[in-house]
Amino acid sequence: MKKVGIIMGSDSDLPVLEKAADTLRSLEVPFEMHVFSAHRTPAEARDFALNAAENGFGALIAAAGKAAHLAGAIAANTVLPVIGIPIKSSTLDGLDALLSTVQMPSGIPVATVAIDGAQNAALLAAQILAVSDPALAEKLAALRREASGKVLEKDRMIAQKFNG
Repeated sequence: MKKVGIIMGSDSDLPVLEKAADTLRSLEVPFEMHVFSAHRTPAEARDFALNAAENGFGALIAAAGKAAHLAGAIAANTVLPVIGIPIKSSTLDGLDALLSTVQMPSGIPVATVAIDGAQNAALLAAQILAVSDPALAEKLAALRREASGKVLEKDRMIAQKFNG
């Protein structure tokens, strides 16, 4: 199975990205985590992206706060799918990170999840890998069934309490 690369712009992003790691672990998807800054370590970030496919990665998650542009810098140097996570880390409540992640020029796409949306980024990365991995696709389907069951159980409890 291909692995997922998780790149954060700063170790201060780790509390958010631990949710991505937990999600990938629960699905038994291999991953690596790294700290590379688009601005402070541009050569290392570029090298990681340039070599990601040959190093066994199938999808990349890039997270950064403020107006940092890590996901775009990674996407500019690979044809692998890149999923950006804007991190809430400034007085603009993550809006600056959201805009710098989602507003990519034509030809360099970055899939973008919600501000601090690490779990969805991990699920999207797993879905990308599941296109060629039926066992992973079944794990994702089971996760959806489990989530559906939880909502329906909550509905049953609310209906029982309020609907007589």
